[in-house]
Amino acid sequence: MKLHCRVDGPDGAPLLVLGPSLGTTLDVWRPQLATLTREWRVLRYDLPGHGGSPAAPAGLTVDDLAQAVLDLVEDTRFAIGGISLGGAIATTIAAREPGRVLSLVLCCTAARFGEPGPWHERAATVRAEGVASLAPVLATRWFTPGFDGGWVVDMLGQVDSESYAACCEALAGCDLTGRLGAITAPTLVVAGADDPATPVGQAVTLATGIPEALLKVVPGAAHLASVERAGDVTAAIGDHLGGSANWAAGMRTRREVLGDAHVDRAVAATTGFTADFQHLITRYAWDEIWNRPGLDRRTRSCVTLTALVAGGHLDELAMHVRAALRNGLTPDEIKEVLLQTAVYCGVPAANAAFAVAQRALAESR
Repeated sequence: MKLHCRVDGPDGAPLLVLGPSLGTTLDVWRPQLATLTREWRVLRYDLPGHGGSPAAPAGLTVDDLAQAVLDLVEDTRFAIGGISLGGAIATTIAAREPGRVLSLVLCCTAARFGEPGPWHERAATVRAEGVASLAPVLATRWFTPGFDGGWVVDMLGQVDSESYAACCEALAGCDLTGRLGAITAPTLVVAGADDPATPVGQAVTLATGIPEALLKVVPGAAHLASVERAGDVTAAIGDHLGGSANWAAGMRTRREVLGDAHVDRAVAATTGFTADFQHLITRYAWDEIWNRPGLDRRTRSCVTLTALVAGGHLDELAMHVRAALRNGLTPDEIKEVLLQTAVYCGVPAANAAFAVAQRALAESR
């Protein structure tokens, strides 16, 4: 199952994956796009038989949809969010791949979408009468009275009836309640205060089942709160994703300075006990400090080498000798830094540092 997708935002930015609700296309995220693409490379996808995606296969499940979305993602780590069915897909991915998901945004969605009977009834109606027959009732569920969401309702014209029915049946069989505790990503749950499709109580279930999740209830909004109250929801999402953007930028710098092999070993060795510390140093040291514009990386390497000699941190020194080479210092320049430390940090400290640096330089040839 190959889903149609579109990617917007700057090359090299961290990846944010966004999924739509049943009956809409990737354009349902259009109100958030300009803001989110300032910091993120945003991948939006269409559900099967919606927009540009091919028709759904028979027997579709939410887990199948989650795998189809994962097939679109090449990044090792990414943030993900979704509305309604898109939110269920994002929840499934966050529970299946906790080590890959940086941050999770769940808009007007649920762990379980009510009893299966009404979903099977809706699937039968759509097969008999077409998706367009649902437009009047969906407009009243998606938006509060008086809101003009016609441009979203018009998306039903881009939806294949059989695929819509298959997605209804996938929702009928969806129950993620027992999987919420496996989610480790920082999570924002957004609920429309007047949402008849996924009421606030279902958002509370998500927010209490996912460890340390935050809940935002948006007043004056029904099921598509991200459209009806776009400014409020966009601001909440932007605030929530801010820390994840710092982590992603820090990880990019960490890889550029230390090399992929070293960082991959560090990531593989991360445990539940050390994960928060790894997140801290990636976000704080490698983004907030190393990415400041006041010093170039060559100069920061000189400062770092000196500080490590002064502190006697020889294991870290070997790593940063190799990093200094990656940052453009020559072996002779590294030698000059270590000679300087002999005066200001002491000859014994410099003697130990020269031994460590010589081995690191030899291994780097």
